[in-house]
Amino acid sequence: MQNRCIRLLRWLLALHLCLGLAIAAEAPASSAADPQLAAVAQIQAASNALDAVRKSLDDADAAETLQNLSEKTLKAKRDADDASTTLEPLLKQIDARIAQLGPVTAGVEESPELTAQRKELAQQRSDLDSAIKSGKLLSVEAKQTADNIEKIRTQQFNQQIARKVASPLSPSLWKQFGEHMPADLQRIMGLVRQGQASFQSAIAKHGWGTPLLGTLIALVLMFPLRIWLRSAGRKFAASERAPNGRLRRSGLAVWMLLVGTALPGLASMVFIESLHSIDAIAPRLESVADAWIRSTFVAAFFLSVSASLLVPKRPTWRLLNIDDIAAPALTRFAWGAAALTWFSMMLNAVDIAARTSAVSSVALDGLIALTYVGLIMSVLVIVSRQRQRQQQVDREKAAAHQGEEHRPARTSNWLMFAWLGGHLTVLAALIAALLGYLNFSVFVATQMVWITVVVLATTLLMKFADDFFIWLCSAESRIGQGIALGTGLKASRVEQIGVLLSALMRVCLLLLGLVALTAPFGNSSSLAVLADSLTNGLPVGDAVLKPMTMVRGLVVLIAGLTIFRTFQHWLVETYLPKTELDIGARNSISTVARYVGIILSGLWTLAALGIGFEKVALLASALSVGIGFGLQAITQNFVSGLILLAERPVKLGDRVRIGDQVGDIRRISVRATEIQTDDKSTVIVPNSEFITKSVQNLTMDGSLGRISIAFAVPLNTDIVKLREVLLGLYEEHENVLALPAPAMYVDSINGSVINIASFGHVSSSRNVYSTRSDLLFGLLQRCAEQGIALSSATDIHIIQDKAAPAEPKENPEA
Repeated sequence: MQNRCIRLLRWLLALHLCLGLAIAAEAPASSAADPQLAAVAQIQAASNALDAVRKSLDDADAAETLQNLSEKTLKAKRDADDASTTLEPLLKQIDARIAQLGPVTAGVEESPELTAQRKELAQQRSDLDSAIKSGKLLSVEAKQTADNIEKIRTQQFNQQIARKVASPLSPSLWKQFGEHMPADLQRIMGLVRQGQASFQSAIAKHGWGTPLLGTLIALVLMFPLRIWLRSAGRKFAASERAPNGRLRRSGLAVWMLLVGTALPGLASMVFIESLHSIDAIAPRLESVADAWIRSTFVAAFFLSVSASLLVPKRPTWRLLNIDDIAAPALTRFAWGAAALTWFSMMLNAVDIAARTSAVSSVALDGLIALTYVGLIMSVLVIVSRQRQRQQQVDREKAAAHQGEEHRPARTSNWLMFAWLGGHLTVLAALIAALLGYLNFSVFVATQMVWITVVVLATTLLMKFADDFFIWLCSAESRIGQGIALGTGLKASRVEQIGVLLSALMRVCLLLLGLVALTAPFGNSSSLAVLADSLTNGLPVGDAVLKPMTMVRGLVVLIAGLTIFRTFQHWLVETYLPKTELDIGARNSISTVARYVGIILSGLWTLAALGIGFEKVALLASALSVGIGFGLQAITQNFVSGLILLAERPVKLGDRVRIGDQVGDIRRISVRATEIQTDDKSTVIVPNSEFITKSVQNLTMDGSLGRISIAFAVPLNTDIVKLREVLLGLYEEHENVLALPAPAMYVDSINGSVINIASFGHVSSSRNVYSTRSDLLFGLLQRCAEQGIALSSATDIHIIQDKAAPAEPKENPEA
């Protein structure tokens, strides 16, 4: 009985283990099926949404409706792209499993399990492939639909801009306006009554607590908090904690821009949301509430840009070349432009919600356009007076510096832009308004104001980006010093990185400014499509380089180079000096480690970018022909450099003779070797010269240098005395070594002279020349003192006989 119980227990444990293994085996399939089902459902939902957009497109005529349909179309495109991207890795996994099974062998019968597995994998692959193709096709159709919507919006925009009505100078326009005014007022009052009814009903149901709390928070954001943050920014900029240089001014200006734009907009959002939370806003006033938030943000942005750049009360912090007379006046007109922009946006929203007549909208647009023109003309007058004052100051300075070189003050580019653009805008807006193109007049005037504000804001942000990154990577800042110490880069290299980052950020800000400039023209959806295309990545063969992938690759490259540079620094400064290797071997190891680190960092970066090594091998094979012919010399020197570092026939510090050049090897790289000659000049020799030509290594087997002195003396010279003199000179000189001992030899006897050869050794071949010169000086001096004559191999003595008569001289007159 006990054995049966034990056997039953074993069977239960085995059954439990089998069930666990089965569940574990099915878990990847179910986990893989869940993303597949979700992606397929996402594609189907995007297809349904796109079909709904197409059905609604036939009846859509309002700009807001077309904008909503465009956003839905772009969302469907993004969903289809995301689903396709999710399914592609699953398809690769199925292909890998099919590849593991291998092809079907002809004439060999497979097991039923293997056949069923092949069939199942084939079906899964077919389903995945169909879903991916459906998603990509849906993405293309959504893009085409979005392009069609943009064309319709552009056509409507052009028709609205080009629509002509009666001129504001014509009495017929104002007569029609007076006829439609009572009905329009009734519509507006009806809208007001709906708003009051919804508000009173919400208050009766929920009470005054939420609206009052929202109003209180909005007031705190608008006034105390905004004022305190502005004051805190000024105090920090003026304190010693703030960075030195131009970043103080530009940073404070950006802070004022952010605080002045964000807090009023957030206050309006809090107030509107407090009313939304108790359903106090009527359905027809939803668009008016949204316009309230948008117009508040835009007006606050206008005021913040002008306040941060003009700074009428603090001239020393002013970024624009504006004097103290023009700055307050321009600030007042900036307030006027912001208020007019807020009023025109709210008026447009009320007209749409109340469904007022077109005549009233046109007449009010004409008044707004003329008001904008008046503001622009006033600004032009201020700018012109500013230029006149500046020219007068230049003339006075020129008169005060007569006879000296005087450069007039540079005219501000912003002033020239405002002056030229303002005159063209005023001219175009006035002509269009007088001819009856009021919509075009309003558009030109508002765009002039919008372009000016966007250009000023972009200029401010670009100046701040430039100052910030230059300060961040400066050798004087703590962060710049930390980067230099952490990466081992020179201060100049860190500053170059700051300049590059500044340039990159300036380009991004410039593109952002262009997007802001084109947004009012009704083609923001096209920009969104372009952004989606850039986000999806740039295809490179089978790989797709996405922006985040490129950023990841850049981070990996920087990290890899930093790690290997740190390792090389540790190798050179810490480990190798503790070994018994000479300086040449240490240089070879550090050089090889450096290039290995660069290669590994490059491979690591390619892996982060998703580019396989097989593509790199394919590219290398494609370039092999060009390398073989066009880069033959570089390749030869590169391979020779590797041979020099491996075999080390010459090493760092060796004294070599190659051709007619003698010097010490100071650096060996993979392309060339640097040799420092005795006159302290550097000779750069290609590495192939050391491999293919004869090179004399003067210090390869040892560092000793040998001095050789050869001369001749007459046959009657006392050789023993000469030997004592010469060997004594060798012994007395401090550079001559005792071992090996100096020696003097009689080389040969040639006629009337004796040829002498002597040798001595010094500790380094670099001391041979100077020591040999000292010994020759001493030899000449001692031989002269001892009366030892030094002669050449052949002496010719001419002796004249004194007894012989002198020959008579010829008579020159003969």
